[in-house]
Amino acid sequence: MLWDTHMHTHFSGDSMANTYEMVQASRKAGLDGICFTDHLDLDYLAQSPDKFLIDFPEYFREIQEIQLQFLNQFPVYIGVELGLQPHLEHKLPAIIQEYPFDFVIGSSHMVHHMDPYYSDYYQGKTEDEAYLEYFESILENLAVFDCFDVYGHLDYVVRYGPNTNHYYTYEKFSDVIDHILQMLIQKGKGIEINTGGFKYGLGHPNPTEKILKRYRELGGEIITIGADAHTPKHVAYDFQKVPNILKEAGFKYYTVYQKRKPIFYLID
Repeated sequence: MLWDTHMHTHFSGDSMANTYEMVQASRKAGLDGICFTDHLDLDYLAQSPDKFLIDFPEYFREIQEIQLQFLNQFPVYIGVELGLQPHLEHKLPAIIQEYPFDFVIGSSHMVHHMDPYYSDYYQGKTEDEAYLEYFESILENLAVFDCFDVYGHLDYVVRYGPNTNHYYTYEKFSDVIDHILQMLIQKGKGIEINTGGFKYGLGHPNPTEKILKRYRELGGEIITIGADAHTPKHVAYDFQKVPNILKEAGFKYYTVYQKRKPIFYLID
């Protein structure tokens, strides 16, 4: 059995999911537990700067009510997915210190004030240049942030590129990706296997199997699991593939965070 520790609800600007229904879907999927990780992206875009803000007092109130409903039946943890941008290096750590999160994902959703979800990001660049800029922006974030536990969907950008991952390979960007992985390991941070890549038709998780294996080869041990679900039907999406992928990458354990501390579970 596995935990799904990357999921979104109506507290995220791109989801309408009900928290209770997400828990029920998780139980139906046979999960051992979950962690909600709704989006916080400060300074998202000039035209919609409030889209990915969270009312944290209400967020904690609602999820704590859910925790009480399922007390001694099903574990529910409270996390957040931070949209990292270097100019937020003081704001984000202050927010994380203010609230008792179990788990914090650091992710790159904005690259130099642009969102790779939109075609504007790719204008005036080759696809490879756009992908390289994305990876290099992760290094910029790692230079200033320590307030997260794992880096989310490391190659997220390939979900939305003009040719998605048709011409994308780890080898093409291995220098910068290895640098990212080495920095994460030095900081004691993990990565996640995000099965959203399967949902988006990539045929691979984010990041790809080769990147997962490379992280392990370099000495990385912290790996969390998430489907990046924004609706109940996508909870634990394609999780049946996860154990073999992780074992083939060299992992014996996966990780769940409680009160910002890693707990390691044997992969059956």
